Amino acid sequence: MVVVTAGGDNPNILINALAARFSDIVVLQEQPESKALFVRRRARKLGWATALGQLATMIASRFGKRLTRRRAAEILRSYGVSADKPPSIPVHQIASINDAEGRARLTALQPAVVFLVSCRMLKPATLATIPCPVLNFHAGINPQYRGLMGGYWALVGNDLENFGATVHLVDEGVDTGGILYQSRQIPSRADTIHTYPLLQTAASTDIAIRAVEDALAGYLRPFDIAAPSRQWYHPPVWAWLWNGLRRGIW
Repeated sequence: MVVVTAGGDNPNILINALAARFSDIVVLQEQPESKALFVRRRARKLGWATALGQLATMIASRFGKRLTRRRAAEILRSYGVSADKPPSIPVHQIASINDAEGRARLTALQPAVVFLVSCRMLKPATLATIPCPVLNFHAGINPQYRGLMGGYWALVGNDLENFGATVHLVDEGVDTGGILYQSRQIPSRADTIHTYPLLQTAASTDIAIRAVEDALAGYLRPFDIAAPSRQWYHPPVWAWLWNGLRRGIW
């Protein structure tokens, strides 16, 4: 199995859990996208004001990250998971899974299944070169909360029953592939935009393992959910502050 990720605590949780169940895992770790590229891409989709507002949220919220360390440690303990970088798993550094080097490295590994978590979207040309099942872990309930910050937006929308995570097949859309498994959680009042994804990930290692087991056994059974489908992004700073100050949703 090959895991493709840009790295971080949440991917490490899943990599450690998968490594405890499966013996042959290799990680392809992408370089993070630059903030300049992020802003330009968002501006093309949503306009410059919204794109800069989203960047401001990302910057401002970092100052509160240290205030959530106790809650983050509590989540890890509660679910018995580790966010430490797994020392015994081979990690190959790549610029992008979508460039020639990244695709060649993936092809050479000949995986039986590819598992994506917190990485770039696969371009159609990349996806077309992968003959095995490609799965993705998404910190949100599909199809209602595709994209980013699914847990946050579920709370903002008073939709607590759809605070959760999804493991799905990968197609050319944004979290639009067939759903394999979902899990749901109840966040604490101590949770914030920093710990929502951590909670969703820590509570969902079981569905990641089951999806990979199914893929290796040739027993994938994707399904669709008849619900409104929408792609979400980071909240712009004015919306983040409004929901935090007025509703306590940080």
